Amino acid sequence: QVQPVESGGGLVQAGGSLRLSCAASGIIFSRNAMGWYRQAPGKQRDLVASIRSGGRTQYADPVKGRFTISRDSAKNMMYLQMNSLKPEDTAVYYCNSDPPIWQWGQGTQVTVSS
Repeated sequence: QVQPVESGGGLVQAGGSLRLSCAASGIIFSRNAMGWYRQAPGKQRDLVASIRSGGRTQYADPVKGRFTISRDSAKNMMYLQMNSLKPEDTAVYYCNSDPPIWQWGQGTQVTVSS
């Protein structure tokens, strides 16, 4: 069963940057629509960025202009570059297909201090 593995989270001050990575065996990322999701405490898990098999990207309004989703076909990896981070970006970040059909991984915690 496919289960993505996320990494790259951490504690950062507001205005800082982080780059998240996603890996998953058994899946060719470039052939699937993929997404980054996040879940803050007490809130539902939301899609924040997606990339289609053809490369088209979409972003949720709160992260537009600050986050960039990308993938490396040679490495079969997906990334989320997060710039100008805000305290409200604090959440556990997950990767999955879009829509999500695989087992959720453990995610990676992103904490942005003010």
